[in-house]
Amino acid sequence: MARLGGLVRLTHPFPSLLDGGATLAIALLAGGRPFDALRLGAAMVALQASIGTINDLVDVPRDTGRKPGKPIPAGLVGPTTAAALALIAAAVGLVLSLPSGLATGVVAVAILAVGLLYDLWLRGTAWSWLPFALGIPLLPVFAWLGATGRVPELFLVLVPTAFISGAGLAIANALADIERDAEAGVRSVARHMGPAGAWTAHAMLQATVVAVAGASLLGAGAGIPLLLGAAGATVVLLAGVYLARSASAASRERGWELEAIGTALLAAVWIAAVAPVAG
Repeated sequence: MARLGGLVRLTHPFPSLLDGGATLAIALLAGGRPFDALRLGAAMVALQASIGTINDLVDVPRDTGRKPGKPIPAGLVGPTTAAALALIAAAVGLVLSLPSGLATGVVAVAILAVGLLYDLWLRGTAWSWLPFALGIPLLPVFAWLGATGRVPELFLVLVPTAFISGAGLAIANALADIERDAEAGVRSVARHMGPAGAWTAHAMLQATVVAVAGASLLGAGAGIPLLLGAAGATVVLLAGVYLARSASAASRERGWELEAIGTALLAAVWIAAVAPVAG
């Protein structure tokens, strides 16, 4: 059971399942069939699980002695098994994407490529925010394209806003790990900017996302239920932004998780409002 738990933890289940759930919701909002939406959600979980597993493989030298509870340093999962898991998860994600067409498969490959860009090259550098900023917009594109075979013009607003959101989430993630990165000699974006500067920059990015989402919802004539949903999502997101200032690494980790959840909820509400217009 301990080894099974190690395999599950190796896949980074929180972001993987969150992204899969967001993909499922967006595909349904786009008008996709339930089976197709479920398939696309499962594909996203598998793609993110592969990226997360590779991240842990790459981080083994850094984690040894510093994060003994992680599956590979703890001896629960061997590197060979982890590599096999990453390959199988990537293959499953791509196979589940292809029934929606070649274009959806290409987006799936792009998602993997952006994840590898982070894992193999930009992790622990001042540019670590870039894969997040590139990857977050690919999620709604993957879900909508996979469900309908096209991307609506309204994504011209969503995609750049998602880019900003991804950058903010990346900095929040780096803030959560700033002490461990300093101990390991890693020059992350948060260390490059300093804790205060990184928090301020990421708070401004998230405030921009909230402002654009609110203006879009009002412009689309969203009803009271959707506006209340957006308000609730914003409260969750901003609670995460507040926790990101904490002196406690555990609190900052919870803050990053809340920001991710709030962002996903806000995106779902925004898409629910514009979906009827997008057709």
